[in-house]
Amino acid sequence: MTESTEVTTRPTTEAQPQPPGRETLLTPPVDISERSDGILLIADMPGVTKESLSIQVDQDTLMIEGTARLDMPEGIRALYAEVRSTRYRRAFGLSSELDWDAIDAQLSNGVLTLRIPKRAELRPRKIEIRSE
Repeated sequence: MTESTEVTTRPTTEAQPQPPGRETLLTPPVDISERSDGILLIADMPGVTKESLSIQVDQDTLMIEGTARLDMPEGIRALYAEVRSTRYRRAFGLSSELDWDAIDAQLSNGVLTLRIPKRAELRPRKIEIRSE
C-alpha cells in the first residue's frame, strides 16, 4: 500500500484564524502495518462521527474523509474561534493484492481502524500432510 501524492494540505501544526464558515483541511496521522492476512490502517480523526465519515475506493485509490464539528455549548457564544469545523482527508494507493470489497471499518472515539485483507488466493495457508 503506498500513499497517494495527490493530496496536499497545510501542515497540521499551522494555526491560522479562519473566516467564519471556513473549514480547516487536515491530514490525519495514520499508522499502517502489514500482516500476513492483509493491512491494518489506524487513523486519528478526533471529533469525527460515523455520520460525518466517508470511506471510498475508486479504482486503486482509498479515500478517507471526515468532518469534525466543534459546536459551542448551548448558551455560549464564541467571541473568537480559530477552528469551528475541521475536515480530514487522506488518500492511499491500494495494491492489487488486496481485496478492496472486503474492507472492514470501525470508528471508536475518533480512531478509525481499517482492516484490508489480502485476496484469498494470496493469503498464506497451511498445507495438510497426509500419511500413506
